[in-house]
Amino acid sequence: MADAYIYDAVRTPRGKGKPDGSLHEITPVQLGAQVLNAIVERNNISDDNAPDDAIFGCVMPVGEQGSNIARTAVLMSDLPQTTAGVHVNRFCASALEATNMAAAKVMTGEADLTIAGGVESMSRVPMGADGGALMSDPHVTFHNYVVPQGISADIIATKYGISREDADLYAVESHKRSAKSWERGDFNNQIIPVKDVIGLNVLDKDETIRPTTDMQAMGSLGPAFLGLGEMMPGFDKVALQRYPELEKINHIHTAGNSSGIVDGAAAILIGSKEAGEKLGLKPRARIKAMASCGSEPTIMLTGPEFVTEKVLARSGMSKSDIDRWELNEAFASVVLRYMQAMDLDHSEINVNGGAIAMGHPMGATGAMILGTALGEMERSNKETGLVTLCIGGGMGTATIIERV
Repeated sequence: MADAYIYDAVRTPRGKGKPDGSLHEITPVQLGAQVLNAIVERNNISDDNAPDDAIFGCVMPVGEQGSNIARTAVLMSDLPQTTAGVHVNRFCASALEATNMAAAKVMTGEADLTIAGGVESMSRVPMGADGGALMSDPHVTFHNYVVPQGISADIIATKYGISREDADLYAVESHKRSAKSWERGDFNNQIIPVKDVIGLNVLDKDETIRPTTDMQAMGSLGPAFLGLGEMMPGFDKVALQRYPELEKINHIHTAGNSSGIVDGAAAILIGSKEAGEKLGLKPRARIKAMASCGSEPTIMLTGPEFVTEKVLARSGMSKSDIDRWELNEAFASVVLRYMQAMDLDHSEINVNGGAIAMGHPMGATGAMILGTALGEMERSNKETGLVTLCIGGGMGTATIIERV
């Protein structure tokens, strides 16, 4: 089987996912087209050597993000019409799943060159806009003890002894690390400024980082999911039916120690060795292993620890073989539990900060953090990295990359 190599990784800055956010006036298709154009411009791509396919994650594929946004973004980009496009939805890991799918196409010979990535405009297409049976069909929710993700994060905190102070300390550190990474220029090779319809820059830096935040500011925030849990519709009772040993859910998560709602897009150029040579490109990394798994859907967000075990076993690797770890900061408890399960020190994981500070544009985040991991591996001269995300419905997806 052929190897699949990463040749480039780009992303937009993440804009606040509200009507007053800097990217609110930029449509999802425009965001997607701009990262595709960056890949074209940076990698000598022309009609004669165009990618076979573009695979984009998007979690709310309705309205402006519906009707196969990957293909639409291709048609609005500088790529030729011969480049196909397909949308994929594995919730928050959609862009990492897109990356794994793109790599698999190259490995099997279906494609020579692909673009993976994702897009999400949370200010224009809000969470929950797509509906779906998982959260709305009583037969599905009753049978599986389904609760919102925030309740799941609080279940993790309760079950594994993670306190509000632990979560707030982690969140403060996320902002500090993100701010320092920007100051050092760690993201410079990854970021492409977003332009408006007349070509003016509207955003060139992540918009939600608060470098001066502290424990006092974090402590002033109220629990975000207490009402959902204890009052109508009373999801704590549902959670306790699945986990009766907990007796009571400790609601530790706030807007401050949970991931931010933002807009953004990302793209990764993946191809065979021969495709890279035709373009005159040097590969930055090889995709060594990929995996996905299902996990218990009520606690929902513990999938990363199980898929990590799976992908390490599949690749014949052990924890000691991984130099850099990247886990999406959906909620503080997700990362803190993963660190417990994998026996990781905080110095080994999310060293550039994460979604608590910079935000989580759901369909794009997987490609964004893969690019962050690769850039950090190059900056610190490390060889291997493991990237993973928790996923709604109880799943995990992971990818191992190694520099070449």
